[in-house]
Amino acid sequence: MTTYETSDLHTRVARYEAALEELRSSHHDVRALLQDQVLYERWQQIGIELGFVAGHGNGAAPNGQQADLQALNQQIPQMSESWAS
Repeated sequence: MTTYETSDLHTRVARYEAALEELRSSHHDVRALLQDQVLYERWQQIGIELGFVAGHGNGAAPNGQQADLQALNQQIPQMSESWAS
């Protein structure tokens, strides 16, 4: 194997490794996004079952309930990360 061929091989391996790392990163991002979406939809369903109403100008929940919903909404990403581990 010549020096040129060895250099070309190293270049190709480096490109392959970079592409593989990018694929892994993209997979992780998509997985996290889908988990967040599923958790959010489930959270909304549970809220409706418990009688919470999202504030869209058509009968907003009392301030205490709305604050509870907002606090839960902020915790969803952390919960999904801990459950994914």
